[in-house]
Amino acid sequence: MFILILTYTQPLPEVNKHVPAHRDYLDKNYAAGNFICSGAQKPRTGGIIVCRAASREEVETIIAEDSFLINGVAKYQIIEFTASKYAAGVESFIDK
Repeated sequence: MFILILTYTQPLPEVNKHVPAHRDYLDKNYAAGNFICSGAQKPRTGGIIVCRAASREEVETIIAEDSFLINGVAKYQIIEFTASKYAAGVESFIDK
């Protein structure tokens, strides 16, 4: 599993121009089973995505399609981890 930390590199008015395309990107990856949850950081300096992927290379391919990255309004930090404990009912989200 992966935690994706997005950090905005441009002011919010510029980021906001790309939000509709970013939401389409999120929807596509939820439908594909790649994303488990996501949301804006508080304060709004970026976002967080919990991603399920087989490899870091797969994650890099996935994030390369994000309008935020394509248009240079955010950068990504990728953190890989192995979920060794989790709440009941979450099992189906753990392995891909």
